[in-house]
Amino acid sequence: MPLYETVLIARNDLTQAQVETIADQVTDIVGAAGGGVRKREYWGLRGLAYKIKKNRKAHYLLMGLDCSPDAEKEIARQLGLHEDVLRHLTLRVETIDDAPSAILAKRGEDRERDRGFRGPRPAGRFGSGRGRERGDDREEFRARPRDEMDPAGPGEE
Repeated sequence: MPLYETVLIARNDLTQAQVETIADQVTDIVGAAGGGVRKREYWGLRGLAYKIKKNRKAHYLLMGLDCSPDAEKEIARQLGLHEDVLRHLTLRVETIDDAPSAILAKRGEDRERDRGFRGPRPAGRFGSGRGRERGDDREEFRARPRDEMDPAGPGEE
């Protein structure tokens, strides 16, 4: 049987359990057709690039399917009719990799990284705008000593 990878995007007001219920419905369709689900990854609630049906965030789910083309068409039909599924995409693939997808691998790297350190501050003319954090040693920004200031004051000569 051919192999497929399906990614579905569900509304953000659903719980993770409700998204898993949608995945169970897909599993039932595949099982009834004599196929199987080889991979199932919940990617979590993620931001969308643009609004879809007034939603800014959505639940993402990846499924690796081993099923007939007729079963895949039925899955696409059911996901298209499901009111909680915003979008879905199915691709035919040669193999289904058992390793975590790039999304989950990246998430693991982000958690391992220390979030407190953001790197060295870039050298530049302008700071953050919150006052003088570091002294600027250029002449036009150096404070002049009192004895160099004009004793007459401004406007008097």
